[in-house]
Amino acid sequence: MHVHFIGIGGISMSALAKICLNKGYVVSGSDFKDSDTVTNLRKQGISVFIGHKKQNITDDINLVVYTAAISDDNEELNEAYSQNINTLSRAEFLGEIMKDYKNSIAVSGTHGKTSTTSMLSVIFEYSNLDPTILVGGNLKDIGGNVKIGNSENFITEACEYVDSFLNFNPKVSIVLNIEADHLDYFDGIDDVKESFNKFGKLLPDDGYFIVNGDDVNCIDVLDGVNSNTIRYGMSVDNNMVISDISFNKFGHGSFSLSLDNKNLGKFNLCVPGLHNIYNATGAICASLVSGVDEDTIRDNICKYKGVGRRFEYKGTYKEATIIDDYAHHPTEVKATLAAAKNMCSGNLWCIFQPHTYTRTSSLLDEFACSFDDASFVIITDIYAAREKNNGSIHSKDLVEKIKAYNKNVIYIKDFDDIADYVRDNVKKDDVVITTGAGSIYEVADKLI
Repeated sequence: MHVHFIGIGGISMSALAKICLNKGYVVSGSDFKDSDTVTNLRKQGISVFIGHKKQNITDDINLVVYTAAISDDNEELNEAYSQNINTLSRAEFLGEIMKDYKNSIAVSGTHGKTSTTSMLSVIFEYSNLDPTILVGGNLKDIGGNVKIGNSENFITEACEYVDSFLNFNPKVSIVLNIEADHLDYFDGIDDVKESFNKFGKLLPDDGYFIVNGDDVNCIDVLDGVNSNTIRYGMSVDNNMVISDISFNKFGHGSFSLSLDNKNLGKFNLCVPGLHNIYNATGAICASLVSGVDEDTIRDNICKYKGVGRRFEYKGTYKEATIIDDYAHHPTEVKATLAAAKNMCSGNLWCIFQPHTYTRTSSLLDEFACSFDDASFVIITDIYAAREKNNGSIHSKDLVEKIKAYNKNVIYIKDFDDIADYVRDNVKKDDVVITTGAGSIYEVADKLI
């Protein structure tokens, strides 16, 4: 069987391609540009074309899988239609794969999916459970973004954008948090919550719906879900209660847990921030219902040291620490800067690249007050991703809004100019964070 992936260079698409290759399929694909991911796929024997052209769809292809970012006028997709080749979206294809596993775990939420999926992966991997894993970042513990195991355990992220996760077939689902996001697709927070509610209803009666009980939007999506439900958080009304929180000098958290009044003891993390305590608790709940005992979980979760582009330590410049992070939503930016402040004895720099015009425009006021913990803020141009610029919003609009809360904010367009500005002004013991879902990590690379 020959499977062709349109957009194969994406983090999830490349993982699916590797799974197909492992199953013995002929695999090909295309992407709009070369990348390290594309180079790695080619080394494994996958033919990758640069550019989306109808000639890439040959008559020996049996199935075409396409990413949600592909437009309706894509040459390859339309050629597949014209040749009557079977086509599936990435989410539909992943949902079919999940049917092969008895214990499939799907990690959802507006924020924290990659970190929590990675925590789960580390717990299962070091518990010798040999899971198959798809994660939205490069996790050193599994040597990349995918690990093909030989067990009934399957771990993956589950994104709500365009209702993708409604194609999945999970046994255990985690909802970390719910906020208004992807407003180029959803009409508002009620529409988002309706999607998560449908996601919960996918679970079988003997499945588990694990939700953040401190998040009111998560509580709202429980209606009509027939599976077992576990709520976690700091409130004593939850099934899994977080208490005794503390942080060391690196900002790494320690906390105690009790499940239905049973004390599970203390857990220690090697990643910073309160948000990661919540992420870890979701992962711990999913591990427990999967049959992993609390002592094994305790031993293994502290082995998680982070995943690529999630508060990733990059190096130093002039004895200032350089960190890169994927945060691109106001809540994520605030959480990232709060975590950084705990470990910063000098000035805290935030270099932010907004992600998509729709998100920047619809959440402009929320973004404006997200940078309070930063000593200096640099904003660069909006990363368009799947969108086209209609001229209605610019990064300079965000800069003006931020000035009401933090006057130390400037706009710099060029990445080289940003790096030069930081080099000229950064001091010993400062922390510099590049953040955003686009290519802003290149600035961190330039600095080190």
